[in-house]
Amino acid sequence: MKVVALAGGVGGAKLVAGLAGILPSADLTVIVNTGDDFSHYGLKICPDLDTVCYTLAGLANPIHGWGRNNETFTVLEELGSLGGETWFKIGDRDLAIHLERTRLTLEGQPLSKICEHLCEKIKVAQRILPMTDDPVRTLVHTRTEGVISFQNYFVKYACQPVVKGFSFAGIESARPAPGVLHSLHQADMIVICPSNPWVSIEPILSVQGIKEVICKKKAVGVSPIIGGKALKGPAAKMFSELGIVPSAVAVAKHYQDLLWGFMIHESDLRLEGEISGCGIIPLTTNIIMNNDPERQRLAKELLAFWEARNSIEEHI
Repeated sequence: MKVVALAGGVGGAKLVAGLAGILPSADLTVIVNTGDDFSHYGLKICPDLDTVCYTLAGLANPIHGWGRNNETFTVLEELGSLGGETWFKIGDRDLAIHLERTRLTLEGQPLSKICEHLCEKIKVAQRILPMTDDPVRTLVHTRTEGVISFQNYFVKYACQPVVKGFSFAGIESARPAPGVLHSLHQADMIVICPSNPWVSIEPILSVQGIKEVICKKKAVGVSPIIGGKALKGPAAKMFSELGIVPSAVAVAKHYQDLLWGFMIHESDLRLEGEISGCGIIPLTTNIIMNNDPERQRLAKELLAFWEARNSIEEHI
């Protein structure tokens, strides 16, 4: 079964790792958000791409989910002693990836080729595609800090500013990276991972042509919100500040035109009726992924849910 997953950040990386644990490497393609990418100390930094790739390579920090395991911060500490900015914590091992990516970018190589090269070097067997080779920047519109870049909102300001909305600079001219649309057209199943709907998945869907393919084929998603709260990150806070009650239902409605099925946590069983009312088939299960066995168990349930769709539709 050819599976394409849309992912960004730690939650998406966890489900992708689960899928990678049960699927042949050639059968899994991951399209990753690049709206978080930014320049820092002259380096091209791709946080979501790195999180997904480090996770699949078994190199991710097991506590944070982002960054490298067994990391040191000698360079960062020295920068701090010199009065430099240290709000974005680049470790020494992580720095090597950013340096090499920047070097290849300056040589004129597109991000998709650079990603392929780096995946080969750190031994990621699955196909990892940036959503676009073109520069797209997620901007957060806030009540107190004005319009700021996502990394400033997320890291520097620790998600504290009240959100008014989002925009994606450069999205109008962005084109899908090579292989993105082809992989979606060829997919037997498209998965929307439990990543932040506003700033991880929406940038991907906003790239020309991607949403249209998914609308026609339909996808299956996993809720990033459980019991009105996000397990990690500011998704629930963002929903609330935008005047939307945070819940699995709110996420389902956000993706309403794209989803065939939606997996929610067992504690949200009471929400099944509302999700069904959106024309989406719900599946209630334990969607928390604290370790590799739990990730693979959820991935197996996800595949079984999709494969049983014809039988499910006959009984509703």
